Amino acid sequence: MSTVRDRLWLWGHDAGSHNADWCLPEPSRITPVEAAIYMAIPNVIMVRYNEAAMPASVQYSVPFRSLDQVVWSIVGGGGYTADEDREHVIKLARDLPNMNGVMMDDFFTGTDTEDGVGTLSLDELRHIRGLLDAACRPLDLWVVLYDHQLYLPVGKHLELCDTIAFWTWEASNLVNLEANFARAEQIAPSCRKVLGCYMWDYGIKQPMRLNLMKHQCELGLRWLKEGRIDGMIFLASCICDLDLETVEWTRQWIQDVSDQTL
Repeated sequence: MSTVRDRLWLWGHDAGSHNADWCLPEPSRITPVEAAIYMAIPNVIMVRYNEAAMPASVQYSVPFRSLDQVVWSIVGGGGYTADEDREHVIKLARDLPNMNGVMMDDFFTGTDTEDGVGTLSLDELRHIRGLLDAACRPLDLWVVLYDHQLYLPVGKHLELCDTIAFWTWEASNLVNLEANFARAEQIAPSCRKVLGCYMWDYGIKQPMRLNLMKHQCELGLRWLKEGRIDGMIFLASCICDLDLETVEWTRQWIQDVSDQTL
């Protein structure tokens, strides 16, 4: 029997990744594993934030062995990807026994043609699918899907994926979360769904309103219990040491609900 805690994920970036671009109140110094411990979240999705940062080296990955589950990005923030990096990450699973999947962040480009809608073509994605199936153990393929991408021709790409991380980019649109999530269920019925919950309003570079933070968490908990989602992701590790109201509320909420059985 699983608990809510088992289904919680922290979106990880290298320490300080968001310091420059997102109007945070002060610089952050916390690392992904430190943030996971602080938030009492046992699973981390580690995402490369830019081309220069965080090579997926074995030494860098050692602290992640303390977690229950790890997913590592093969397409990083901003859609950055390279053949050699993708193959290196897949091989990383040999030294990271709790790694069970790879993530494609910012994957869909907004192009309204089917083969150009993703950072990788359908043929490239089929090739990656083969690499994942032939890895030291089968690895799941995760992909980010935003609320504003629901009407793009993404269906064939999603058919090759195992898990969708569904995000609402601007917090003001969380009022439409139930309708938008139902649309995601329609266009990708075979994929597992995980609800992405921002703890900072990145769409407008301002603090997340607490009532909206509560709204997405309460919906996520209900959908977990109904079996509509497989988990919840909280973003991001690199704001967890800034004493933000939404982060501290979420930390307490996790303590309150994490032992509930599913």
